Amino acid sequence: MHHIKKVVRGFTLIEIMVVVVILSILAAYVVPKIMERPGQARMARAKADLQAITGALELYKLDNFQYPTTEQGMRALVEKPTSEPVPPSWKSEGYLKKEPIDPWNRPYQYLNPGEHGEFDLFSFGRDNRPGGEGEDADVENWEKSGR
Repeated sequence: MHHIKKVVRGFTLIEIMVVVVILSILAAYVVPKIMERPGQARMARAKADLQAITGALELYKLDNFQYPTTEQGMRALVEKPTSEPVPPSWKSEGYLKKEPIDPWNRPYQYLNPGEHGEFDLFSFGRDNRPGGEGEDADVENWEKSGR
């Protein structure tokens, strides 16, 4: 029988330091890029929310022949409105599980009739003011045209 001696070799301090330096350089480059993304992610989530809410509003209209009024608001998608016009065929389980909140922890805005269509659905973005750029920009369910 031959005995084979297994050589166990660890990393040298220099090799570990080289890896740490490389990781530090990568982190210095990548982390700022990743940190810019939360704003874009919030905007994308808001746009997806508006599509889902619009779908729920369309189902509401399909069942009840009209959209909720501004006063009834999006609460009408969660629980049956008691104010006029009371929906005749409101789905017993509702159209949404809870009232939607935008990525900046504020309720979405809803107007019916809207200035831009049958209803306006929007969020004012991070700054909670009309207009703005980037994450402060409004997210809306209508096409922008020279506003």
